[in-house]
Amino acid sequence: MQSSKTLVTWVGLFVFIGIGGISFLAIHVSNLSANFSGSEGYRLIARFENVGGLKVRSPVTIAGVRIGRVEKIDFDKNRYQAVVEMRINSTYDTLPEGSSASIFTAGLLGEQYIGLEPGGGDEFMQEGDEFEVTQSALVLEEIIGQFLFSKADEVKSQ
Repeated sequence: MQSSKTLVTWVGLFVFIGIGGISFLAIHVSNLSANFSGSEGYRLIARFENVGGLKVRSPVTIAGVRIGRVEKIDFDKNRYQAVVEMRINSTYDTLPEGSSASIFTAGLLGEQYIGLEPGGGDEFMQEGDEFEVTQSALVLEEIIGQFLFSKADEVKSQ
């Protein structure tokens, strides 16, 4: 009888540790863990023709280093563009004016993030500044469609 209780205890402990490990992985994969709070830093704005699968809390990087997160994604009814607000950690307050923002895809799962390229301005970007140069997300369906149409045109011309 004692051996049965010990076995049940060990199985319960193993299941508990397994659930904890899966929860830990799920939090890290889904970007729910942040290395800085959302209230610190400064806000920058970028407008894109297409944001693809970009989500709130997606990383904002420069040279591969995460310097912030996407805070809000909205739609401008007048310009018909997506408006992305991002919060940059106050440690990185020397982003030059004239910098550009692009949407990239990372990894096999296709997580999208914003990559910043420093500009050549003498002044630094401040709270509420907007990127003048942006590059929208590449949409795989559009690329495949363009490829198929170009192949169809080649066949017609032969």
